[in-house]
Amino acid sequence: MFEITTLFMQGGSGQGGSAWGFLLPMILIFAIMYFLIFRPQAKKQKQHQAMINALKKGDKIVTAGGIYGTISGIKEKEKTLIVKISDNVKVEMSKSSVARVLGKEDGSS
Repeated sequence: MFEITTLFMQGGSGQGGSAWGFLLPMILIFAIMYFLIFRPQAKKQKQHQAMINALKKGDKIVTAGGIYGTISGIKEKEKTLIVKISDNVKVEMSKSSVARVLGKEDGSS
């Protein structure tokens, strides 16, 4: 019992420690998180915004909900699209709900 107590006392009183011993691992953890999480997410968000800004009438799209359609109109002020889903079905949705662009409508469907 005496040996264990003296080991703890010697270990605790013998360490002075420095600020770098604590800060360096924290800085490394933040750098790893930045390069693995934050930076790729920001890059993906910029690509999505560029895709949304490039939308035009006639583009075939897929929404985040999985709906396939063709853009038949764009309302810039409201930031919405009018999407033709079927022959007599058009819906209005937010531009940000577009998940991807499939291409230009070729007229043969």
